[in-house]
Amino acid sequence: MLARLLLACSCLLALAGAAWGDTCTLVTELDTGRVVKREGDCERRNSPASTFKVPLSLMGYDAGILKDEDEPAWPYRPEYKSWNEAWRKTTTPRSWLKDSVLWYSHVLTRELGEDRFKRYVEAFGYGNRDVSGDRGKANGLTRAWLSASSLQISPVEQIAFLSRLLKRKLPISGKAREMALAIMPAFPLPDGWTAYGKTGTGFQPLQNGTFDRSRQFGWFIGWAQKGERKILFARLIRDERKENFVASFRARDSLLADLPALLAE
Repeated sequence: MLARLLLACSCLLALAGAAWGDTCTLVTELDTGRVVKREGDCERRNSPASTFKVPLSLMGYDAGILKDEDEPAWPYRPEYKSWNEAWRKTTTPRSWLKDSVLWYSHVLTRELGEDRFKRYVEAFGYGNRDVSGDRGKANGLTRAWLSASSLQISPVEQIAFLSRLLKRKLPISGKAREMALAIMPAFPLPDGWTAYGKTGTGFQPLQNGTFDRSRQFGWFIGWAQKGERKILFARLIRDERKENFVASFRARDSLLADLPALLAE
């Protein structure tokens, strides 16, 4: 039944896909590096948006700020001014990733501090490693990874980062790695596979350095696992026109619909 629903979803999304504009899909085997699927411009860099919560979680656990799946449970405060009502509640590391809570990221990066934050991004070799933030505003600690700000990463680089994470090649403790993996959102797939992934969305940049609220971008990155086999994936959508449905959810739902056929290859 699940397989039929996924197939139906895939067909519907394929019909809508022509409106999405520039879309990259990159799927590779973790152990061998074999490219299962590569389509679109996967070298072009883009803001990571909320996919940056993956490296942020590693930083938080390695630094000892994040303790486990449920601690710290930080309360929402009115000064956070969250536009999303779902974020206006006490948040834990697990619900932070599940609900993609922006203010929790800001509390975490402030706890890390600017120097330590920069050192982690550099040590991870993450994208262009530029955490300066919005041009001329010195706000990298809370803005660098969002929409048209300074930190940029390509789908190819997202896959490389995930590969280093899963192969234990990042300069973090084993405990930090395991705790970060434990809070990754999970998505069951047919035939015993499970996908683990993170969405990210924002607005595309304009030439003047601001962003265009009429055109979104959307990520879904992660891996699918069955036993010891792992398949890495990244999908990035850049809209050509205004779309009402969140771009990251389109990236996630369309890739989850495509994965069963790709995993069977």
